[in-house]
Amino acid sequence: MKNRRRVKVGLCSLCVLAVVFGVAADAGKTTTQAGGATDDQWPCYGHDAGGMRFSPLTQINRDNVASLKVAWTFHTHDVSEGSGRRKRSGFESTPLMVDATLYLTTPFNRVIALDPETGTQRWAYDPKVDLDGDCGDGLVNRGAATWLDSARPSGQPCRRRIFESTQDARLVAVDAANGSPCADFGKAGQVNLRDVAGYHAGWYHMTSPPSVIDDLVIVGSAIDDNHRVDMARGVVRAYDARTGTLRWSWDPIAPDQSAAAASASAKTFRSGAGNAWSIIVVDAARDLIFVPTGSASPDYYGGLRPGDDKWANSVVALRAKTGEVAWGFQLVHHDLWDFDSASPPLLTTLRHDGKDVPVVIQGNKSGLLYVLNRDAGKPVFPVEERVVPQSDVPGEVTSPTQPFPLAPPPLAAQTLSAEEAWGPTPEDREACRKMIAQSRNEGIFTPPSLKGTLMVPGNIGGMTWSGYAFDPQHDLLVTNTNNIVALARLIPRAKYDQRGSHAEDGDYGDQIGFLQSPSDLPCSAPPWGLLTAIDMKEGQIRWQVPLGSMQDFGGAHKQQIPAGSISLGGPIVTAGGVVFIAGTADSYIRGFDVETGRELWKAQLPASGNATPMTYRIGSNGKQYLVIAAAGHPKITEEKLGDALVAFTLP
Repeated sequence: MKNRRRVKVGLCSLCVLAVVFGVAADAGKTTTQAGGATDDQWPCYGHDAGGMRFSPLTQINRDNVASLKVAWTFHTHDVSEGSGRRKRSGFESTPLMVDATLYLTTPFNRVIALDPETGTQRWAYDPKVDLDGDCGDGLVNRGAATWLDSARPSGQPCRRRIFESTQDARLVAVDAANGSPCADFGKAGQVNLRDVAGYHAGWYHMTSPPSVIDDLVIVGSAIDDNHRVDMARGVVRAYDARTGTLRWSWDPIAPDQSAAAASASAKTFRSGAGNAWSIIVVDAARDLIFVPTGSASPDYYGGLRPGDDKWANSVVALRAKTGEVAWGFQLVHHDLWDFDSASPPLLTTLRHDGKDVPVVIQGNKSGLLYVLNRDAGKPVFPVEERVVPQSDVPGEVTSPTQPFPLAPPPLAAQTLSAEEAWGPTPEDREACRKMIAQSRNEGIFTPPSLKGTLMVPGNIGGMTWSGYAFDPQHDLLVTNTNNIVALARLIPRAKYDQRGSHAEDGDYGDQIGFLQSPSDLPCSAPPWGLLTAIDMKEGQIRWQVPLGSMQDFGGAHKQQIPAGSISLGGPIVTAGGVVFIAGTADSYIRGFDVETGRELWKAQLPASGNATPMTYRIGSNGKQYLVIAAAGHPKITEEKLGDALVAFTLP
């Protein structure tokens, strides 16, 4: 099956806290200065190694956040508008801040060190990737990881290392002090990640930062899983942080599982991917890593991969020392909707039934949110298997049920009727109503069909890689979700052959794209993006507000578009009571009251901030800074591109 995308407007095709909150963490350091002021670093993608995205800082708070001003702006100069063979760029990096230095990665995979008070560049390292290669959905990288070699004396080269995984599938290690490659790691500071079954240049690449636990560096992969049936294997691998030696690897769709499924169906199992392209989080105290996996290839037809396709579309706990499976929980059986576990897992401790329960929280593009016991993988809030619609496509065997959590409630719409069709004009609404009425439409998990199936939600969620943040002071999980539907239609092989041009044997599918009216606006009713806070003690929504605006996409109908934008960039939350998030089409970064959802502050960015922000307090002035990458999205062609890293602070 081959994916063909026709989307009119290009909306998408698309540490220290361990002791307090029970989450293992890495190289962070929180210190208290004279007068009780707290300095805090940001040593991991999600602040702590368990990914809570919670900062204990309070200098910026609900009372003064409206006074935030730009402190400095740094330009990477790494921008691609997509001319020639080169794809568009997306600056999605969340910087790290350790040892009084800010570390970021660019869309071209350069690693840059900055002064965190002034934004002045200290050094830059260029791995020299081929920028004209076929690199997935665009030139994108979301950040780096760091590791301190405590056995190496202070002042020695590469005592602290910065690790980056690149678009062309390399793992690089550089000295945090000066950006020089760590000569004792792999070959001249690099490890080749291309030695996986089914590797194809460009289709197999890296966008997320590695994860570090003890003396291991863990990497997943990004795979263009709908190019063909037999895509690369989605192996997760662990490398020695000092030498680059491979310690272990784990395949989410293991050959023995494939063989069992093939035997049961009397078919030859063909697939790949099931890869971990999002963030892997760690719990060092339990010697566990938590891996979120995506869909098996290809996305919308599973006739050649019968069975549940474990462990695709799952969250899996692996033993860090060995790579052995401790437990796994599959969020989608036999995925036909591209419902990846795109959001990173989040580790925290919840008070439940009178006990403190260590949990892993995992959401996905379906908009469903699962809360699992971290030790055993059992649901903390009940999950039931419900009967779902079945496929009428020859050769397809749909899973008879799918797992639905009884709490929290769904965070994205699960149905869309023809009567609910939206449009800025009567003509738009009628066109949308007809498209919905003509499609197979039985709500979430309706399988792709020959006539065309309404996918609710579409394949940008629900929740996507943007993920969520957890406030342990209020037991609130905050996440942004999208409310966009898509249309998927499968094409019989004989009919596709009449059109020509195919690359391999098997059935082919045609993804038409997001369901849009003649005015090029979504057929689902606004708001198309929401920010939601969930009370994780009760499993109930505390508040929900529209996030951002898409009025600039409305053309002549601009004034008729209510608030709420597609968002691709995640939230953080601080002890000052503020949720910070950007990622909307209107190019603002915003601050919300974590208890009420009231918007407290917003600031215009040079371009949309499709990244997760971070915050830290440091230095002679003792100021807290808020930092966000703002550069537009590689697949939303209406958004202008940029190269800015913007830091805010109080006057």
